[in-house]
Amino acid sequence: MEQMVVAGLRIAYQRAGEGPPLVLLHGGLSDCREWRRQFDALANEFTVVAWDAPGCGQSADPPETFRLPAYADCLAAFIDALGLEHPHMLGLSFGGGLALEFYRRYPTVPRTLALASAYAGWAGSLPAEEVEDRLTQIVREVDLPLEQWIPAWSASLFTEAAPQEMIEEMAAIMSAFHPAGVRAIVHAFAEADLRDILPLIQVPTLLLYGDADQRIPAQVAEDLHARIPTARLVILRGAGHQCNVEAAERFTTEVRSFLRSVQP
Repeated sequence: MEQMVVAGLRIAYQRAGEGPPLVLLHGGLSDCREWRRQFDALANEFTVVAWDAPGCGQSADPPETFRLPAYADCLAAFIDALGLEHPHMLGLSFGGGLALEFYRRYPTVPRTLALASAYAGWAGSLPAEEVEDRLTQIVREVDLPLEQWIPAWSASLFTEAAPQEMIEEMAAIMSAFHPAGVRAIVHAFAEADLRDILPLIQVPTLLLYGDADQRIPAQVAEDLHARIPTARLVILRGAGHQCNVEAAERFTTEVRSFLRSVQP
């Protein structure tokens, strides 16, 4: 892991490969390690950069008042500091929402968007009651012993057919969470409603969803597909929320094909 200070925050990241830049944005209860399979596979063709978002992994905690625009501004400063010109952006779950907020604020920067297991923010994709339930649950659970909630959370990201070692790998990543970082992220995402930016997206956009995702209702994928004029939707059969892990080979193939299709 390399590190730099961006907007007063220590940001940890991994970088490998040569070629057009590709920035990987992980989910909320996670860090850059969730991209292990894509990082290794795509570095032979792209300059792949995977950060630990503020409050995740080896990065410093942001103020608990941090909201999605602040994450996007931090990401913009990070991309600029690394000299990444017009990067492709691939985000999963919270990372997908961050990519959308980034596009809102910096529409000329991304070359493409690839959004996996993505919401238009919780407020933009889920009923208000469910948003409140999710927020309350997570804020309560981060103060409990890990064994009381991490195994169930990790399992909910996969289908019943997923190998146990895959679930345990994700549980180990999640177990390194920062309580302050999680509180900031879940409040940011609970408040986020990104529906207004969707019809304004002009760059090529790939949507990737598992058809057995326990976290996202099917209509969320359909809604993003209908609202983003440049979007192409790919459904990964037999995959759950963590589709980049459970269907890693198919996921990576779709991403690579998409990125190659928009190369000059």
